[in-house]
Amino acid sequence: MTTGPAAVHNVPSMTRRRTAAAAALLALILPLPLAAAGTAAAAGTPSATERSRPAVELPRPTGPFAVGREDLHLVDRSRTDPWAGSGPRELMVTMRYPARRDTGGTARYLTREEARLLLVDKGLDQAVPVETLAGTASASRTGARPLAGRHPLVVLSPGFTVHRATLTALAEDLASRGYVVAAVDHAYESVGTAFPGGRVLTCLACDKAQQTGMQAVSDNRARDVSFLLDRLTGPHPAWRHAGIVDRGRIAMAGHSIGGASAIAAMATDPRIRAGVNMDGGNATPVPAAGLGGRPFLLLGAQGRGPGGNASWDRDWPQLDGWKRWITFDGSGHFTFSDFPSIGQQLGLDDPEAPLPGDRSVELTRRYVGAFLDRHLRGEPRPVLDGPSADAPEVRFHAP
Repeated sequence: MTTGPAAVHNVPSMTRRRTAAAAALLALILPLPLAAAGTAAAAGTPSATERSRPAVELPRPTGPFAVGREDLHLVDRSRTDPWAGSGPRELMVTMRYPARRDTGGTARYLTREEARLLLVDKGLDQAVPVETLAGTASASRTGARPLAGRHPLVVLSPGFTVHRATLTALAEDLASRGYVVAAVDHAYESVGTAFPGGRVLTCLACDKAQQTGMQAVSDNRARDVSFLLDRLTGPHPAWRHAGIVDRGRIAMAGHSIGGASAIAAMATDPRIRAGVNMDGGNATPVPAAGLGGRPFLLLGAQGRGPGGNASWDRDWPQLDGWKRWITFDGSGHFTFSDFPSIGQQLGLDDPEAPLPGDRSVELTRRYVGAFLDRHLRGEPRPVLDGPSADAPEVRFHAP
């Protein structure tokens, strides 16, 4: 992702690269039964190929707790939506939390319409049944009873055009280990997100960001996150289980522009004690004064070491607290999402990112989880101190 002063001029080329990469990714993720399956999918009738296809399931969480899930619709009436140009700003949020076992019901990964729009956007709607992606199984249980106590809160923000569901494997693992996780869909910034009233909002920002530049996206997301924190930790919380959130232990992590938005959010909201950027160019620079000594993790794909992204080189000296710059060999931009795991189960590999899907999930969970344990719980995590013999793919950088 291009960032900095040249971003406005380079957004069209960035968009073309993003679209091409996403299309290639989906081609890897999803099988391609051609005309017959495509016709059946378009008609809403599963083909024989679809009916016989084995289920796809995300890696199981590693923590001791079950994972509850509840979706929230939040409306910020103090702001006009910057992409629609009218109406209040809206968010869809999936809350995941440590829960009591044997409570709650199963949850869908995506709605059929969300999956369909994603396929249409990539030109695969006549070739790929929507249920292949929409039906991905996970560990979350809707309506599960929360575990008693106060738990740290982690906000997750997805990549540009990408649904919040794509960070499910990480969110579920954190919740299983005792974190409350709020995964946010920012209105009009994905190719399709379902909202109440039968509405599905599409990516108005995809065109407008070509004029505004990507800093407008990350700065706007920072305002979204502050509003979310108000609604989760304020005097009249929007979530019925908000009492389990520890207001003094909050972090933010994100993928791509969602990771860059963690910097923008920390720069304006002191409630966020720690941040993680997973392979996003820093569209909003770290302030010259730093982040008030708060810790930050740069977690990148192969090639994101020093010299691999100008914004990381620029901002590294400005990070004035505990910090690490870590990359994974054999990884790609989507390594930190669910996509490689789904692709691996279907026997489809990305030659440009050969790190296996399950290993991608394992390493992402390991290093993001260790960072949060250290800085929200005060627990020592030596894995963050340098290379480990059992993780030869992981590289630490100290420019």
